[in-house]
Amino acid sequence: MFTYTKTFFLSGILLLGVIVSCSTKEKEYKAVVSTEFGDMTVLLYNSTPKHRDNFIKLVKEGAYDSLLFHRVRERFMIQGGDPESKTAPPGYKLGGRSIGTDIDPEIGAPHLRGALAAARTPNVLKRSSGSQFYIVVGKKVTAEDLLSIELSKNIKYNETQKNIYLTEGGYPSLDMDYTVFGEVLMGMDVADKISRVERDERDRPLKDIRMTIKMIN
Repeated sequence: MFTYTKTFFLSGILLLGVIVSCSTKEKEYKAVVSTEFGDMTVLLYNSTPKHRDNFIKLVKEGAYDSLLFHRVRERFMIQGGDPESKTAPPGYKLGGRSIGTDIDPEIGAPHLRGALAAARTPNVLKRSSGSQFYIVVGKKVTAEDLLSIELSKNIKYNETQKNIYLTEGGYPSLDMDYTVFGEVLMGMDVADKISRVERDERDRPLKDIRMTIKMIN
């Protein structure tokens, strides 16, 4: 049975069952995602170095600037990072392109509300898109639903994760299938607002919602 050992919203460090004290605090990497609805500050996990480093590289290159949140759904998530979205006309189908090559999975952290995760196309290896990401808005989960997911996916959540799923929400059905590589520290109200905008049948907002992303440390 796979047991989640990552304590979400605490340090971004994967706990391995024992706490190893060290004299030097591990560097934290944070970025600000800016939109017309406001800013979201995100923490990138050091436990997912491939995704962390790829995201930082793209941000520093300005690759995300002027891209759209091209897929949004209330009580689910907001998604962006398709390079075609920068110049896509209204109604154009988005979500099929990425920057660079796919990234090997670093699956472990759960999809609690505020999770920053890598999108992907269907593939057996569960490799992530080179640039597309989503932020989980989510919904509250019942204890029965959570138990069902634990049994069907051979997962054992810790008490902190269970409590967050039950009281704040998330999207546990995605657990063990997509890489969560960060979390929103501030600005979830912005994600909520974006998730509720009018959208077409493909969940693309009718009015373009552009982003810029900057590293802040």
